[in-house]
Amino acid sequence: EMFREINTIGSKANNVSIAHSVVEMKASVERIREVLQNVE
Repeated sequence: EMFREINTIGSKANNVSIAHSVVEMKASVERIREVLQNVE
C-alpha cells in the first residue's frame, strides 16, 4: 500500500528533489519489507 502511494507521488512529481525523495522512500519501504519478512 505504501509503495503504491509513493509511486503515485513519483508519477506526479515534476521536481527533481521530490523525485530523489521518492527513490529514497522506495528504498526505505523495501528495507522495512525485508525486516518484516525476517520477523515472520
